[in-house]
Amino acid sequence: MSTVWSEMPMGPPDPILGLTEAFNKDTDPRKVSLGVGAYRGDDGKPLVLDTVRKAEKIMLEKALNHEYAGIVGLPDFTKLSLAFAYGKNADVLKERRVAGVQTLSGTGACRVMGELMARFRGQGTPIYVPNPTWGNHIPIFKNSGLEVRKYRYYDPKTVGLDFQGLLSDVQAAEDDSLFLLHACAHNPTGVDPTREQWAELSKLMKAKKHTVFFDCAYQGFASGDSEKDAWAIRRFVDDGHCIALAQSFAKNFGLYGERIGALSVVCNDADEAARVTSQLKLVIRPMYSNPPIYGARLVTEVLSDPALTQEWSAECKAMADRIISMRTELRSCLERLGSKRSWEHITSQIGMFCYTGLTTEEVLKIRGDAHIYFTNDGRISMAGVTTSNVEYIAKSIFTVTG
Repeated sequence: MSTVWSEMPMGPPDPILGLTEAFNKDTDPRKVSLGVGAYRGDDGKPLVLDTVRKAEKIMLEKALNHEYAGIVGLPDFTKLSLAFAYGKNADVLKERRVAGVQTLSGTGACRVMGELMARFRGQGTPIYVPNPTWGNHIPIFKNSGLEVRKYRYYDPKTVGLDFQGLLSDVQAAEDDSLFLLHACAHNPTGVDPTREQWAELSKLMKAKKHTVFFDCAYQGFASGDSEKDAWAIRRFVDDGHCIALAQSFAKNFGLYGERIGALSVVCNDADEAARVTSQLKLVIRPMYSNPPIYGARLVTEVLSDPALTQEWSAECKAMADRIISMRTELRSCLERLGSKRSWEHITSQIGMFCYTGLTTEEVLKIRGDAHIYFTNDGRISMAGVTTSNVEYIAKSIFTVTG
């Protein structure tokens, strides 16, 4: 029987999830997964933070109900999220100039922002994203009704930032354009601007009257210091930008499956913030109605308790430090093997991901010979590197690259 479903073709597999499926099917005992962007301990297993466990116990003792949250989510969560990003004593918060809502993690924040821009700037409005960027950014914004354009960011020759190319593209864009920036730990390259470069970029974007949308998925998880990781966001706000900001609590709190995030917009005054909030509600209501509350309550418990916040900060730093130590060890192993290539970029990059500079051919060779799985563009998840497999990974890379 022919139906509407009969005409539907098979969709292409997700490049990351497809890689995981291939890894799971591999029976070789040496196999290593360096694809999925979720933190793992040195034992290679998922980690639940002690502070999250404590928050769960507190919640159980409160015997909370499971009623719907409002369209904007839990107010206490959003208030704490904004203070976390902009700073507890930020003037924009004191002046009530920030419109903020809880979202379905950073992904949902990006989608809501995309649709808001398409509604008020018009279908097909360009949004400039770094080349490369997180793979999901492009379909999210396209499906929101925006036209995705790319600006220069990563320089494969230096395995670093093409800052002059970035500035040139920002300058060449039409005034009052929409630009997406990664607040810290750029995904997938791990390449961030310096503070001096951020300041120069802020000045140029202000002169061009561009609207800046920060995606912040790694605050605290990038360097181990949540205040340091928020530097670019706060600098742009201090420079007078009315930024938009997507936040995720997946990585830094280990709440991947809870889908907890926030979207905020810095406005000129409290009245403008109220109007923006009303429009955010109109986007959210027919999209997913209201966000989940369990993970939001966990984050709220931690960030509202100074002792728990301090303990969380130490746990988050421990995760970041393990990633940093694995970067150091991987580079050291490659250098000890006598590699002719420079691997300095492994330690100069930051965050969950490392852009190795390996070609697609080299990646596929390593996957076929050593059963090490990472994306074809050479991006590896440093969370998958452990003290027990780092030497094997280094030797496998060296065998292919020399």
